[in-house]
Amino acid sequence: MWLLCLERASIAQKVGEEAVETVIEAKDNNDQLFLEESADLLFHFLVLLQAKGFKLNDIARTLSSRNG
Repeated sequence: MWLLCLERASIAQKVGEEAVETVIEAKDNNDQLFLEESADLLFHFLVLLQAKGFKLNDIARTLSSRNG
């Protein structure tokens, strides 16, 4: 995947951009655009997670270890 060839800082920046776009769409009434931006955010987050050497299961374990 070509995204993994980017530096982590570039991938992280893309995650931030997609997060902002998702928040913007969350405030509007266009559910399709919200879903599209959410998909982009999740995709780029997963790429960043892999670039850092983690898997989604690592996040799940972290969440399950929290109180509450």
